[in-house]
Amino acid sequence: MKYEWKKEEKYLYGVKQKPQIIEVPDQKFIMIYGEGDPNGMDFSNRVSALFTLAYGIKMLFKKMHKDEKDSSYTDFTVFPLEGIWRKDSGESFDKNKLKYMIMIKQPDFITGDFFDLAIKNVREKKPNKLYDEITFDIVEGGKGVQILHIGSFDTEPYSFEKMESFMEEYGFVRKSDFHTEIYLSNKNRTSEENLKTILRYRVK
Repeated sequence: MKYEWKKEEKYLYGVKQKPQIIEVPDQKFIMIYGEGDPNGMDFSNRVSALFTLAYGIKMLFKKMHKDEKDSSYTDFTVFPLEGIWRKDSGESFDKNKLKYMIMIKQPDFITGDFFDLAIKNVREKKPNKLYDEITFDIVEGGKGVQILHIGSFDTEPYSFEKMESFMEEYGFVRKSDFHTEIYLSNKNRTSEENLKTILRYRVK
């Protein structure tokens, strides 16, 4: 049986183009930190390393469970890329000073021990020094406000304004100085005006 995040976790990913409150659970991720302009090669290389490992985990899990006949999961769909973004202090916005953590969620049945096994396997097949910077950890959940943004990343401020108005109306304030983006579209295969991105604030 295959675990499909689009079906199993609609409450997290079935987001509309209007702000909504959500209770985000604790989640497992593979993740890597970075700094600078996300349009640069360093960011692209980090995304590539992360996805290579994500698919390595998936394929190893599938291989190890292919002969199981019970009702447990034997495969899963790789989750979308997520990013946690924090801009440098100061009035002006400079992409070169952005600090971020990009990550890919893992199903609950993927453990730290399995991650260690998978990354060892990937290192041997597709060596990459960036694997040394990838970690497996649990990200604490909590209350959030989120919205589906459709269009260019440069037009995200319009959706952030909707979130801010919603929070003010219902008495919420941001809990942190960073925000989360979940990329539902592949920017290399999707026209800019059709890109779908979930934007999320932690709130209280």
